[in-house]
Amino acid sequence: MREPVVAGQFYPGTRGAIEKLLDELVNKSEKKEEAKAVVMPHAGYVYSGRVAGATISAVNLKSTYLILGPNHTGMGTAFSLMSSENWRTPLGEVGVDKKLAQAILSGSRLIKEDKSAHAYEHSIEVQLPFLQYLSTADFKIVPIVVASADLSALKVAGKELAAALKKSGTEKETLIIASSDMTHYESQQSAEEKDKQAIEAILKLDEDLLLKRVREMDISMCGFAPTIMMLTAAKELGANKARLVKYQTSGDSSGDYSAVVGYAGIVVK
Repeated sequence: MREPVVAGQFYPGTRGAIEKLLDELVNKSEKKEEAKAVVMPHAGYVYSGRVAGATISAVNLKSTYLILGPNHTGMGTAFSLMSSENWRTPLGEVGVDKKLAQAILSGSRLIKEDKSAHAYEHSIEVQLPFLQYLSTADFKIVPIVVASADLSALKVAGKELAAALKKSGTEKETLIIASSDMTHYESQQSAEEKDKQAIEAILKLDEDLLLKRVREMDISMCGFAPTIMMLTAAKELGANKARLVKYQTSGDSSGDYSAVVGYAGIVVK
């Protein structure tokens, strides 16, 4: 069992407290749209929860979530998939979609079975309570932690994900989640200016432009690699447009706009 490592820190540590907070962050009556993928933030709920909640509230829920998170710990391989353990949060257990996981592992030359990258990584864990709270039926996940920054490798891995989804026949029942925060610890004005450029590239479904802007403008978007993989896979699966659901910064919660972190929620369809 993969036990929670940031419960009580990034989000409340008890079922009652999580449910009370998520009731404020999500909108169960929001009009839903069919989506191939989303970008969702992964910071503490007090800062990024409204963006994450608005994003996942806007799409049809699925039976499987392929969650791509950046590697903050430096542990594991470049593309680390963990299929061996279920995940636990204070809201209960979430199982891994073994069929899809095996299809990915057997069909990929880059994505490897690896649990060490997941041991202390928060970028996937913080997405789960949102899914658990909103879902009315059991669902499964395929968690992949991404450490590579190589554009060609990220595109290959994205195509491998799409091929596995098609081969396993689960593409229509799966939502890809790219877990990412945006600019880190810059002024509100700087964060907004930089994040606008990164978001524009994502909305154009242009992986090359996203990486170009991240590098040229020194945008500290921690999940640019998972987002590139997601965009490649989503386009392989027929995605042709995207929309920004919500953008805000930590300053909108804390009132401190001198050094903020940006958060964007995007639907790809």
